[in-house]
Amino acid sequence: MKLNELQPAEGAKKKRKRVGRGQGSGHGTTSCKGHKGQRARSGGGPRPGFEGGQMPLQRRIPKRGFHNRFKVSYEVVNIGNLNVFDPQSEVGLEELKAKGLVSKGPVKLLAKGDLDRPLTLKVHRASQAAMEKVASLGGRVEIIY
Repeated sequence: MKLNELQPAEGAKKKRKRVGRGQGSGHGTTSCKGHKGQRARSGGGPRPGFEGGQMPLQRRIPKRGFHNRFKVSYEVVNIGNLNVFDPQSEVGLEELKAKGLVSKGPVKLLAKGDLDRPLTLKVHRASQAAMEKVASLGGRVEIIY
């Protein structure tokens, strides 16, 4: 089989309906829209979500609370999970992704667990206790923005 011999499966390609091309086509005059009415007009039909005057679903369901669209959600990395890195190495977002500790987004470092090697960590946020634990081993935490 060659590239120039490729063809779609039988019945996979269907001709589009050409409306408004004269009486002989069978789709002339009203172009398959029937006579008059909202749906026969140009741009006709109700807007999306309109339910014929019935109270729309968007307005029927209860709404509670407040959703802050500017909230930043941090992925948490505990200090105890960082023992997989070599001592004295520099650990940033790419290295954390490579080890599967985070998937995306900003990272916050927390002090849960124990670290047994000095590391240079580049994270978006860190708790005070986590920074102290890293510093006590001779490492440092750099806050990136």
